[in-house]
Amino acid sequence: MRVTAQLGTVALGAVALGFTVAVLPGISAENGLAVLTAAILVGLLGAVLRPALVKLLAATGWAGVVAGWLVSQALLVYAALELTPGVHVDGFASAFGAAWLGAAVMSAGLWVVTAGQDGVVTQHLLRVNRRFRRSVPRTTTPGVMIIQVDGLSAPLARWAIEAGNLPTLGRWLGAGSHLLAEWHAQLPATTPASQAGLLHGASDRVPAFRWYEKTSGRMIVTNRPRDAALVESRCSDGHGLLADGGVSVSNVFSGDAPTSLLTMSTARRAAAGPARYVSAYLLDPFGLTRSLVLTVGEIVKELHQARRQRLRRVLPRMRRAWSYVLLRGATNVLLRHLNLAVLAEQMMRGAPVVYCDFVDYDEIAHHAGPARPEALAALEGIDAVLAVLAGIAEAAPRPYQFVVLSDHGQSQGATFAQRYGIRLEDLVAGLTTAGAVVAPAEDEQAGRARALRAGLTRTVKNDADPAADRPQIVVAASGNLALIYFARRAGRVSLEEIEQEHPALLPGLTGHPGIGWVLVRSRRWGPIVLGPAGRRRLADDRVDGVDPLLGFGPHAAADLRRHDSLAHTGDLVVNSLWDPVSGQVAAFEDLIGCHGGMGGAQDRPVLIHPRDWEPPGALNSADEVHHYLRGCLAKLIPPG
Repeated sequence: MRVTAQLGTVALGAVALGFTVAVLPGISAENGLAVLTAAILVGLLGAVLRPALVKLLAATGWAGVVAGWLVSQALLVYAALELTPGVHVDGFASAFGAAWLGAAVMSAGLWVVTAGQDGVVTQHLLRVNRRFRRSVPRTTTPGVMIIQVDGLSAPLARWAIEAGNLPTLGRWLGAGSHLLAEWHAQLPATTPASQAGLLHGASDRVPAFRWYEKTSGRMIVTNRPRDAALVESRCSDGHGLLADGGVSVSNVFSGDAPTSLLTMSTARRAAAGPARYVSAYLLDPFGLTRSLVLTVGEIVKELHQARRQRLRRVLPRMRRAWSYVLLRGATNVLLRHLNLAVLAEQMMRGAPVVYCDFVDYDEIAHHAGPARPEALAALEGIDAVLAVLAGIAEAAPRPYQFVVLSDHGQSQGATFAQRYGIRLEDLVAGLTTAGAVVAPAEDEQAGRARALRAGLTRTVKNDADPAADRPQIVVAASGNLALIYFARRAGRVSLEEIEQEHPALLPGLTGHPGIGWVLVRSRRWGPIVLGPAGRRRLADDRVDGVDPLLGFGPHAAADLRRHDSLAHTGDLVVNSLWDPVSGQVAAFEDLIGCHGGMGGAQDRPVLIHPRDWEPPGALNSADEVHHYLRGCLAKLIPPG
């Protein structure tokens, strides 16, 4: 089978090179044998020289990786053409064009011949990683591969599996090897809070995706490497989920893994690992051509899907800017396949436990909606990744068990600004007597690109917010949750102080149709939840009027008691409306699918685990999932 595949690849390479010779000026061949010989030489030179090129370019960082991506294959093609009798090339420029055109033809040919079969990817990854498998002794002690499908809710997971859209997960559940459970993501239902819990058992260190710290005068945004490192230093006790020989890939936090790749919190101190993986992936013609064709395809697909939403007048929808279009092409192709390459190598190295976050679905769902066709297609792509990993596991030096989980779900709805023509920070400004109201820029979609860039350059732009010239009020939105700070006032500002200094603020917020509830702390009564027609004291659960938490689920009061106690929570915590009939919320950011607050499926993530693991029972927090996973890992994998 391997010989047949290699012969097929050579034949396809010869066809691609022959097409290139036929259509490009500056290159000619005397006969078909010369073309075949040149194609074989390209393959041989690549096999001999690419390992050295990977090491060389990885040492030069981002510039070297980009340069290598652009010219290395052209250099190999140029050398092969010059060495082949009967082939004539005018110069490097002609070889450069031949390399890129040939790569595109080769990739298209591979896609047509294989019809996109995952087995081709599996065989390729096994081939490029077989040297690691040979150097690792075999063991019967299982390893565990934990795949996080960012943003997937349990209800949507069940529906997609039942509909047959996720065949790999469907086979696992149908065969009885795995079970599906649902767990509760406490407020805030967002990736950094959940990963602080899942990986470190310390979700209480994270009050939102972004928040303001009065002590330092800084805005903390967890998709900045500098801030992620700071938050992990608060979460870590040195004994995280991955501390015993584990590997962290593409996460916000490392779980104290000795090997941490493409991870936000460790990006600034990473060695040449990310650059090496990117170089190896892009310098491999299979990886390069797939990346090029699939990235262009992803961009075209995004443009088509956005246009289709406009023409069909799909609501709610949002404008999908070019920055997102390009980032989708990069992260949903390059990062997904880069993650897959990293995971394959770590499995061939026999890593005991690996935790990787795939963000494809979450990012598309933010802009299109969590159950829209393009978001579901991203889920199907991640399901295909699971099929590839299962195939690689069969050849790994140890058996692997798979866990698939999510960190939160998503809820859909037209944004607050779309509904009411005003942003939350502008509403707050109009209700107060303070000066400027500041809201940090929304940049969640750039986070993964930022981590990749940091890992390649090994330097990070200083994203710190200066503490000088503090604003009067800061509004930090995370999905349909917002934390409001009176930034120049030390400590938590009380209900009584707010009513005295800004008498219109609380009535204006609770009376607005886009606001579901507001949490504030009273000097007399402790934490109080205010709603449009009533209030609830959390200390004794006394309700005056209509309970503002009615319809927000059985965990709402407990979650707010906990959130009120978190360091750096807002003076006010504001949640958008939640319509249980339509199932919609109203994000304070420009997101159609959102998470971070309460309402809908955003706090209902999924956990798919091996059937022979101990049943988890009710899991009501990320910290509880962490302790469950740690217990299962301890039974499977002896320490050390």
